[in-house]
Amino acid sequence: MSDILSEIKAGIGLITLNRPKALNALSLDMVRSLYNLLIDWRNNPTVEAVAIRGSNKEGPFGAFCAGGDIRFFYSAAVANDSDLEDFFTEEYRLNHLIFTYPKPYIAFMDGIVMGGGMGISQGASIRIVTERSKLAMPETNIGLFPDVGGGYFLSRCPGASGEYLALTGQMLLGADAISLGLADNLADSAYIGTLWDDLTTDPTLSVADRLKILEERLEASTPVYHQPSWMDSAIDACFAKATVSGIVQALTDLDSDWANACIKTLRQRSPLMLHVVLEQIHRARHMTLANDLRMERDLVRHCFHTKHLNRSGHSSETVEGIRALAIDKDHSPQWNPSCIEDITEEMVAPFFHSPWSDQEHPLADLT
Repeated sequence: MSDILSEIKAGIGLITLNRPKALNALSLDMVRSLYNLLIDWRNNPTVEAVAIRGSNKEGPFGAFCAGGDIRFFYSAAVANDSDLEDFFTEEYRLNHLIFTYPKPYIAFMDGIVMGGGMGISQGASIRIVTERSKLAMPETNIGLFPDVGGGYFLSRCPGASGEYLALTGQMLLGADAISLGLADNLADSAYIGTLWDDLTTDPTLSVADRLKILEERLEASTPVYHQPSWMDSAIDACFAKATVSGIVQALTDLDSDWANACIKTLRQRSPLMLHVVLEQIHRARHMTLANDLRMERDLVRHCFHTKHLNRSGHSSETVEGIRALAIDKDHSPQWNPSCIEDITEEMVAPFFHSPWSDQEHPLADLT
């Protein structure tokens, strides 16, 4: 059975991610299928809106998308497989298409929504979460950076919360995501199937009227929000510092349980990539989406081919991070350098030098 299920019903294009054993992690074929489907529907006058959901082993919903297929990243990087380059170019092109889609695009973000799952949902017109949604950009845990437009949407979170989320990979529950501008509405997971079905059950109503009813029902279910313990009032003061070392020092000076937990998390991440990520968020805050995606395409090339440090394949931070998490599963990545304080500007700056000219860039045509 296909990993992407689709149908057009009552004027709405319906997409179900159907790779539940992998938590709907995106393969290159899935990225291509989604892109081609959305292009077809963009040009199809009978499709007036699009809705997307995930599935779990029991059926629809329960999991949205856990990101890109990092096992593929590992094997392709080690084998120097050109499909790895194609994956990121085509995934970022898909992200841009969703953010700029001319028709309503509704994302039912139930369950796991991480990495690439954020990339295919953050550009939605309506982003629906549930009490069992778990959202994150956890890429620093594998020596990568929050891509798929992560620089763009995280940098637009309130205050310095984007820096915090990008550096730590903190997981958000549904209501948390709403408070940070990364989701729009909270629905009860027991009711989300009804909301999906109601989009198409009464074709006598216009699609616009059905979407209006959906939004009215969602607005009527406003959650009682309880601020989580990780959302400390010191986030802005600490994570607004200009450097990673400055952030760590501010957390050290604060010396609270929350600050010490943050330090512990940061000390487990790739020191090199923490510095790259902070610079990414700072730059992206002043970029258009297209320019951010072009920057991220540059960054991901450097992550797998860090030529200025003479590192690629097994020796790259990203491949080592994936090895430790998903291949050998020893959870003991050997970062190089191993200490935040040992990172220099000369190690970080080349990540932001594009390996392509403006005209030759693989995402040159994004506007």
